[in-house]
Amino acid sequence: MGNEIQRVVGVIPARLNSVRFPRKILAPINGSPMVMSVAERALQAQLLDEVIIAVDSEEVLRKLKNSRIKVVMTSTEHNSGSDRVAEVVKEQDVEIVVNIQGDEPMIDPVIIDKMVNEFRDTEVQMVTSVSTEITPEDFLDSNIVKVLLDEHRNAIVFQRNLKEETTGGWYRHIGVYAFRKETLLYFTGLSQSINEQKFGLEQLRALDNGIPIRAVVTHYPYRSVDTEKDMEAVLQMCEDAKS
Repeated sequence: MGNEIQRVVGVIPARLNSVRFPRKILAPINGSPMVMSVAERALQAQLLDEVIIAVDSEEVLRKLKNSRIKVVMTSTEHNSGSDRVAEVVKEQDVEIVVNIQGDEPMIDPVIIDKMVNEFRDTEVQMVTSVSTEITPEDFLDSNIVKVLLDEHRNAIVFQRNLKEETTGGWYRHIGVYAFRKETLLYFTGLSQSINEQKFGLEQLRALDNGIPIRAVVTHYPYRSVDTEKDMEAVLQMCEDAKS
């Protein structure tokens, strides 16, 4: 415990054509594309040395070119956000990499800092975040990923669908990940596992290959934008914050 952490980079993978809500990263929030709202909040984290947006579209590159945040073009062939993040950092001198989802416009920068601090434990390889804010409806919603933890806050399993009678001890997953750089490159070099393919959850590739995932437990109430209905809820929260 207590080792000094060197350079930390936050990367926001921004794929234009998501399946459930195409072009959502460009959906406007307070006059700016949603991915910029994510980046602005990430910049408030105290432990990130740099924030980079990794895009896969010339259109997005053009829309963000005048921002104060570094934007880089990446391959259109990546299967996951982690693959896109790995492309950005593979040649960089960096110790910790935080994969910040482009659909988390209300992300709390304090969570990012707490995740980075977990790496002061030299045995930690990969970190995510979970929330105690979970409703009965969430358990039945396949868009919301649930996670079960052990006594050391390591993830045991991730699930999309749960029966109501098995909901005790589960948390709502927040789709933000942090890796040691070498762990990220190893992870993205692995083939997709059977469970990852079956459930559409890339974090299962880590568990299936013996990479432990430490979780930061929060009371974070905000939701990622998976659907247009989620976007309406975020816009309402922005309006409420102004009043």
